[in-house]
Order: sequence, then C-alpha cells, then structure tokens
Amino acid sequence: MARESYRGHIPDDLLYDPEHDMWVRAAGDEVLIGASSFGIFLAGEIIAFTAKPKGAEVALGRGLGTVECAKTVLALHAPLSFVLLDANEDAEERPAILNRDPYHAGWMVRGRPLAWEEERDRLVDAAGYRAHIRRIEPTAEFQ
Repeated sequence: MARESYRGHIPDDLLYDPEHDMWVRAAGDEVLIGASSFGIFLAGEIIAFTAKPKGAEVALGRGLGTVECAKTVLALHAPLSFVLLDANEDAEERPAILNRDPYHAGWMVRGRPLAWEEERDRLVDAAGYRAHIRRIEPTAEFQ
C-alpha cells in the first residue's frame, strides 16, 4: 500500500533547516526551535520527547534531544549553535502537542544563539523549505 503524501502547513514567519527538518523563530536575543510538520510526517507520530538539560551548550548539528516514534528513537539535530535556556515541559509531558501544533504549543526548546550571524545563512525561508519538500515529495500539498 502506498503511503500518503505530505499535506501540511509551513508558516511564512519562520526559518527552516532543510537538512534536519527543524524550524527556528528568532525573538530578540533568543530563539525557539521545533520540528517541522514535514519532519514529523517523515518520522511518524511522536510518542515521547526529551530535551537536553537547561544550560546545555548545543553545537550546530548536534543533538538537542530525542523523540520516540512508533518504531524508533531519533536524535533531534540543532539547526544552529545555542545554549539551552528552557525545554517545553508541556511537550515532554504530553508529546501529542508536537504532532497537533508543532509551530506554536509544540515548540521544543528555547535558547540563546551562540553564532547567529554566522549560522543563520544556512537556514532557508518558508518558500525555500517548501521547494525542499517538493523535491522529496513532488505531490506534497501545502495548506
């Protein structure tokens, strides 16, 4: 049986890491980071989420935490270098939030970027991320 194509929302006001299917929302000298709806689609329904502890220094591309899906545990790779200020405890306690609302209530970590000016250029805007998704899923539908 063929799997369904991706159907989802890619908000225009975020930056995206196409390599790891994560999003970044910059706010002042902090960032919120989460998994994109497309990343969740690829992984499958998230049933558990655990972030690194507060104060952890996370390098670009390194693990910021893990998610457990029905058949596997996956490392979440940082879209930029940051100091972890806070993890979304609601998402850790009730991971279904990540599946239902990945861009708002389902954020994963809040951090202070360590090299924002140097690393932000590797992130793409929503149009670039939609193009990335279409290369993988030509029949993807955006809402």
